[in-house]
Amino acid sequence: MTVDETLHAPARAATRRARLQEPEAYDFRRPMTMAREHARVLEMAFETFARQWGNQLSARLRVSAQVTFDGLDLCSYDEYVRALPTTTAMVLCTVEQSRQTAVVQIPVGVLMVWVDYLLGGAGKGDEREGRELTEIEMVLVRELLQLALGDLGYAFAGLMPLDVSVRSVQYNPQFVQAVGATDPVLKASFTLRSGEREDHATLMFPADLLLAGLLKGDGTDTRSAEESRALAVALEDLELAVQHVPVEVAVRFTPKTVRPQEVLAFAVGDVLPLEHPSSRPLDVVVDGVVLARAAAGNNGSRLACMVVDVEENL
Repeated sequence: MTVDETLHAPARAATRRARLQEPEAYDFRRPMTMAREHARVLEMAFETFARQWGNQLSARLRVSAQVTFDGLDLCSYDEYVRALPTTTAMVLCTVEQSRQTAVVQIPVGVLMVWVDYLLGGAGKGDEREGRELTEIEMVLVRELLQLALGDLGYAFAGLMPLDVSVRSVQYNPQFVQAVGATDPVLKASFTLRSGEREDHATLMFPADLLLAGLLKGDGTDTRSAEESRALAVALEDLELAVQHVPVEVAVRFTPKTVRPQEVLAFAVGDVLPLEHPSSRPLDVVVDGVVLARAAAGNNGSRLACMVVDVEENL
């Protein structure tokens, strides 16, 4: 092997490995990326909230308490739930501005320790497996968390109005459907220290709730003239590329609804009446979306259709 071959062998191997990687599907309607400047603004807001939360705990529990913001992640709700413990306290909250659901996830043992402190105890808590809050304990925890969540409005005051109220508590994350399984959510992670105890908690918001507020607040374009030209060229290239992507076009009758028992009883020779008038044009469909109407016919020896109407709401 020559020296040149030796130097280029690792590069060729890396290229081969890259080619073996399977492409991942990307849903442009639900992007799982966040602009760096937006991430930093949200992180600063959650850091402020963490400091305020720690102060609230110290004042109410009468013990040294600290809350540290650990990080912010953008993921799907299903990914968020699968990363949680099998049993934990899922405090469901209502965001008053949009009536959407937010979640404060805290280990049940932490809540028991807080209740013990609130009742004048030494903070021993109750670590019995499957232990749930009683009605009296829930009243104490609700009041404590509501005071903390009130500081979200202060932390996000410069970004958007954010009023969050405690609604209920669930203990099995797998059965809590706060938002759609594939919907993007923002997960803020925190470290809780109460006395000598240290635990971890998370705060989940629907991503569109916070990101829409940030986008609405972006009133100015900070791009330079060169960056604006580069963006215009990139958008033009993207539009040209999309125009040459092959898509499947189908022509269909109006769908008919039948019961499963009818489908299972299908046999050769059966007649299935369609609910499509013979005078009505057929639907021209792309990826399940009706784009136009067409009349059936033929073109030489092949079946064909002639577009007679185009949908206006494209």
